[in-house]
Order: sequence, then C-alpha cells, then structure tokens
Amino acid sequence: MASIGIFDSGSGGLSVYRELKKILPQERYLYFSDNAHCPYGEKTAEYIQDRARTITDFLLEKGADIIVVACNTATAAAIATLREEYPQVPFIGMEPAVKPAALGTRSGVIGVLATAGTLKGSKYLHTRGRFEDNVSIVEHVGEGFVELVENGILEGEKALDTVRASLQPLLDKGADIIVLGCTHYPFLQPLIQRLAGPSVQVIDPAPAVARQTLHVLQEKGIPTGKGPFSIELYHSGDPESLHRIYQLVQ
Repeated sequence: MASIGIFDSGSGGLSVYRELKKILPQERYLYFSDNAHCPYGEKTAEYIQDRARTITDFLLEKGADIIVVACNTATAAAIATLREEYPQVPFIGMEPAVKPAALGTRSGVIGVLATAGTLKGSKYLHTRGRFEDNVSIVEHVGEGFVELVENGILEGEKALDTVRASLQPLLDKGADIIVLGCTHYPFLQPLIQRLAGPSVQVIDPAPAVARQTLHVLQEKGIPTGKGPFSIELYHSGDPESLHRIYQLVQ
C-alpha cells in the first residue's frame, strides 16, 4: 500500500484526489489544505516555496511515499525547488492541458483559465511556447473562482456572475476548448460547461495527473493495491471548507 501525500493552497486539490482514488482505490492518502494561506495566486514565489517546504516536511513525517503538488501555482513556483532539495522524494506536479487542447481545437483558439501565478510561471510559459505557433492561446485569470470554491458557492447568482466575467472573454475570442489551469476550478466545471455551451470542451487535467502518479509509483517500485483505503485530512486554517468539499468527492 502506498502512502500518497497531496497538498494544495486549499480544497481544490481534492479534485486531483478524486481522480487518484478512481485508479488507486486501496491506498493511504494524506491531504494537506494550506487554507490559512489561500489563495496562492498572488503570493510571491519565495512565499510559496517556504510553505511548500513546510508542508513537504509535514507529509514526510506522516509517512508519505510520494507527494502530489495538487496546485498549479505551487507547481509553477516551487516544484523545481522541492525536487532539488528533496531528491529522494518523487514529486508529481500540475500542468495545464495545453497540448491536448491544441491537438483537439477546431477553431484554432484555446482558452486557459488559471491563477495569475500559474500564467506567469516558467512551466506554463514553456508549454505555451511549444504550441502558440500553431494555435491561438487566450488566457484569463479566474477572478474569484478559488474563493467561490473555498466558500462552497458552486452555483447560484454569485457563482454565475463570477464565472461568466472570466469565461466570456475567452468565448468572445472564439475558444472552443477551455483548459482549467487551477485545481479548484473543476468544482465549477458544471457551471463553466453550462455557460460555455455544448460546442465547447472543458478540460480538467486531474485524470492525467492521476495516471502519471500511478506510472511513477510503478517506476519507483512502490507497492500499490494492498489496501485498505484510508484518508487523513490536515489543514492550516478553518477545517470547514475542506470537509465541505471533501463530501463532494465521496
């Protein structure tokens, strides 16, 4: 049985946990929500790196065999540092699904919804650079999306207005595929899809991250599937939002 550590700025990384559990149902999960410091989107890289070190130390003390950085902003700011400073630990990061979007677009325009930190990060900029000669990539920060999810506001007028304000500029530019570049955003995916319409595809990168985690576990020879399943939820702030979102992924 593998002990899989997962962390995010808040509850959004549970969208990754949900996909991990589908393909790795008999493992021990350790989830850390850094909700006292959420959101990460406007924090400095140095601040996020410091939080990532603290959380990594905590998860390793709890027995994690592998750590999934289930946060696009933390991946952009800290995963290279973590891999350098903890060379014995396998880290899995997030990457906006630009490649499948670029291969699948019919209009030649793909939209990326992400945090400011992700859009400025070298990992995303490198990925974008590989494809922007062939497709038009339009971007928008999901203003207020993280706060909606952390507060459990996934539908209703406030959620509708907030999501529409960031999504509509991408649709107006002709995007026929929307890439979700933050692990909080899949919890708003039903609303995003409804506003975008049936002709627009919305891509959640979490399933690909789960498959990569399984691949790395196998590559490292870490036994899986020995069960029984368990999960431990940890948080740096108010536990209410974490437990509320956790109920949605059961």
